[in-house]
This record gives sequence, structure tokens and C-alpha cells, in this order.
Amino acid sequence: MFVGHDWAEDHHDIQINDETGRRLSRARLPEGVEGVARFHALVGEHAEDPAEVVVVSETDRGLFVGALVAAGYEVYAVNPMSVARYRERHATSGAKSDPGDAATMAELGRTDRHHHRRIAADSEGAEALKVLARAHQNLVWLRQRQANQLRSTLREFYPAALGLGELHGFDALGVLAVAPTPERGRLLSRSKIAAAIGRAGRQRHLDARAGELQAVLRAEQLAAPAAVSEAMGASVTAVVAVISTLNTQIARLEEQLEEGFDSHPDAKIVRSLPGLGTILGARVLAEFGDAPGRYADAKSRKNYAGTSPVTRASGKSRVVLARHVRNRRLGDACYLWAFAALSSSPGARAFYDAQRAANRTHNQALRALANRLVGVLHGCLTHATLYDEHTAWAHRLQLAS
Repeated sequence: MFVGHDWAEDHHDIQINDETGRRLSRARLPEGVEGVARFHALVGEHAEDPAEVVVVSETDRGLFVGALVAAGYEVYAVNPMSVARYRERHATSGAKSDPGDAATMAELGRTDRHHHRRIAADSEGAEALKVLARAHQNLVWLRQRQANQLRSTLREFYPAALGLGELHGFDALGVLAVAPTPERGRLLSRSKIAAAIGRAGRQRHLDARAGELQAVLRAEQLAAPAAVSEAMGASVTAVVAVISTLNTQIARLEEQLEEGFDSHPDAKIVRSLPGLGTILGARVLAEFGDAPGRYADAKSRKNYAGTSPVTRASGKSRVVLARHVRNRRLGDACYLWAFAALSSSPGARAFYDAQRAANRTHNQALRALANRLVGVLHGCLTHATLYDEHTAWAHRLQLAS
């Protein structure tokens, strides 16, 4: 039996088809417990075992879909773009409706589910780690946007403050909290600067750093009108407060993320790979998931990570491109992973240098390295073994020599 599931914020449209494609039932279900109960009741009229039921949905998230996976249904999540292409196979008029999409997905499950990935049942620990990792990453991205806004504001009236260091760091936040305008910055004594950056979080070399910052603040710069400067200073104070709050919450999430990561059985293997520490390792593990057999081989894992290239060939034309349709969070983590591995793995560094020698750009070389590292990770997890530098890179170094 095949069920198409089109979800919305407050309801779910479903259609149930048999193995011949004949419609057995169609309904609009409410969100929540009532909707799941009605789903079970409708399906129960035609099937006794949840394993006999294939469900196709446009999402793999949410309590409704989670309840279906937990009940034992065979649930597939299909990208909405793919669903739109399947819709065009059956009608070219451009018509679209939620019940129509449910019907399309029910037929998709009957004829083409083997081309798609079944939703894997990750452990509760991995799901919790994913929630923490994504929340942490969201706050880091938000902090960067706020820091960019702060930089833009300072460039307009307080350019000397751009020399205070990272705008989300202890020094910049401490100084700008007490001196949000150039006039107040020039009046700060060394002792007040040391006290400000100490309150912000700096613990070492306070006096020496305070002297450096004082020189930065007293450097000559163009001045805005006093009224404009005060208004800009109020804006700086507000943004500094937001960034400071974000720093506090990010630090708390990092503590929880470290605790959750350390308690996962695969953490030791993941951490053994070069470039993966607690935060980045937790992100990689969370986004890949830990369901056994989720990835048939290393290529499947690379495709999911978006590190493997896409080849487009037609006639005499052949071009290899980066894979842009992917899990953005995982792709970002793999890119940072590859960059970090350059300084801790001689094999990774040699691989990167070989890519650069072959006229690859920096980003292309890092993507190729990330693709290789994902394959190594797959092998380590599959065989439950720690990373070994010689095993991972010896054959490539021999070929190079």
C-alpha cells in the first residue's frame, strides 16, 4: 500500500493507493495526536502490518513524520523539487493542489521509491545532538550577521574601532560597551580599558593589551558631527549588547554539545580524524546520523555530504561541477573540516598540494579533500576503527613518489 503525504502547518493531506495505483482513500488530517490517530485508522482499514505501507512525504522532519517512522511505516522523504518534476509527468497544465501533490507522491512511492532514500531511524542521542549542533550553528551565523552590521556602523563614524580585533571578541565588546563613540574612546585611560576587557572575558595580559588598544583609540580619524556620533553610539551599544548575549548562549550550547557528543559511542572514532574537534565533530556526526546501513557505501555518504562532484555530459561536451543541491549545514562543516585538516595531517596537506599543482582553485582543492575525508570517515565508522594516517594516505604518497 502506498501513501502520499503533503504537509502544511496545521493539516496534512494524504492519499492511499493500492499496488495497481487505484485510489483507496483520501483525507485531510489535523496536526497533532488526532491526525496521527486518524492516519493509523485509515491505513488500518487496508493493511494490518505497518511494514506493508510505504509513505512518501516532502519532509523528513516534524512530529507527524517522526510518529510514522516510529510506528514502523516505510517512510521516504522526497525533495519538493523532485515532486514537482513527477507532477509534470502526469499533467502539463501547471495545476497544483495539496491533495494533488499527495496523489503524486503516492504514485511516486509505487513506481519510483527505489530511486530515493528511506528515512533512517537515528538514535535519540544523534537526534538530540543534531538539535544542539544546529542551534549552535544558527547562533554563530546570527552573531556573524550582527558583527557585520556592527562593522558597517563603525566604518561610518568610528573607523578606529575596527582595529580593536574581532568585533565579537572580548576586546572589542569590552571597549565598545564603555566607549561606543570616538570621543569617549579617546578619553579612556589604560586602567579603564583593562577593567573593561577583563569584565568582557579576557584573563591574560590585560595591561599590555590595554596599552595597545589605547593607542588604537587615540589614533587620528575623521569625525562625524556630535549629534550623529551620539546617535551612532546608541546603535553600537544596542548591537554590542546583542552580540554579548549571543556569546553567552553560544558558550552554553557548546557545553551541552560537548556533553552530548562525548556520550555518543561514535564520538571517539569521529574525533580521531584530523581536523575534527568537539564542535565540528559533533556537527559532522549529527548531520550524517548514526542509523546502521544508512549509507550503502562511501559514495552514498559523499553524495549526501555534497562533496562529490556532478558530471554533465552530452555528445562531445563533458563538464564536472560542484554539487550545489545538498545539505548546506553538512557541506559547510565538511569544508571547515578539510581546511582544519591541512595543519594536522601530512597526508591531507600533500593531497591538497597535489590538487593545487593540478591547477585547481583553493575551493576546488578543499572540496576534493573533503570528499576524500568523508570516504575515510565512512571506512572508519563501517569497520569501527580509529583513524590511522598511514592507512588513509600511504597509497597516495606511494603513487606520488
